[in-house]
Amino acid sequence: MRIMAALFSMLMPGFGQIYNHQFFKGIIFVVLEHYDNVTGNINDAIHLDFNGMHQQAIEAANYGSLLFYPGFYAYTVWDAWYHAKTGANKTTSAIPFIIGGFVGEFGAIFSSKLPIPTLTVGLLMIIPMIIGMIIFRHQ
Repeated sequence: MRIMAALFSMLMPGFGQIYNHQFFKGIIFVVLEHYDNVTGNINDAIHLDFNGMHQQAIEAANYGSLLFYPGFYAYTVWDAWYHAKTGANKTTSAIPFIIGGFVGEFGAIFSSKLPIPTLTVGLLMIIPMIIGMIIFRHQ
């Protein structure tokens, strides 16, 4: 099921690929996600941000690694969603995921100006992707 593959990939990049029986690709994506998460201090930033320490969350993040994450995240969700259905339109189905990646990237760049940076950036990425999955669900 296509939605399940995308949701698994939203939960953890690479899980959607494993759900689609693309085990090698899925494991590579899980390893890349963990590497980027550790080097970018993403979990520390999320923890601090959700506990009201927004400035400390921004200071904890390593933007050199963090700025790779939104595009990677959007790609893994699209890849799981696209490969879950044979014959899907590769070009048009990618548009909402590209938008999610770009908006997430700009959100990460300007995160110091956002009230709840990690939640806002996450929603900026996920909302366009979910809208796209709804719009293109029959492709």
